Amino acid sequence: MRLRHGWPLVLLTVLLIVIPILEVWLLVKVGQQLGLLPTVLILIAEAIVGVLLMRHEGARAWKALNAAFTQGKVPTGELADAALILVGGILLILPGFLTDIIGFLFLLRWTRPIARKIIAFFVARRINRLGIPVIRARLDTDNLVEGETVEQSSASQRKSDGPIIIAGEIEEPSRPGSPNEHSS
Repeated sequence: MRLRHGWPLVLLTVLLIVIPILEVWLLVKVGQQLGLLPTVLILIAEAIVGVLLMRHEGARAWKALNAAFTQGKVPTGELADAALILVGGILLILPGFLTDIIGFLFLLRWTRPIARKIIAFFVARRINRLGIPVIRARLDTDNLVEGETVEQSSASQRKSDGPIIIAGEIEEPSRPGSPNEHSS
């Protein structure tokens, strides 16, 4: 059996077996300590709080997502937050204390960035192991060079395998009141 690339499926299968067993064991232990009715009431209260928290945080995430689109930004963090809120809400609605802890980790505003970083770490590690090149980009407007794309005719295209040289000059951006600024 080849587990090198199939480990996520094996891990998912184990989690689908182990988590319910842990949840039942934990429910029995809490039920033995508190009694059946208080345990059921706690689970119902956690589900209600989960739904309310998911609605509130989901609305905030939706506003942040719309704001990012309006400003022309790539909404990676906002999309990750929306996904974590959805998963966290579902985990809180499911009966069980272990899933509730993970659900609160995903839903609460101050713990969600930690969850996002943990998930991003594991995803980046997996991508790195698959050998997929990842370019980390950041917006740095100080070193931005503006330009334009110019179509080349087929006669002027180079046939060699050497580097492509683009003819032109780089000009310093004009600042208001500078001597380089052209007046119209």
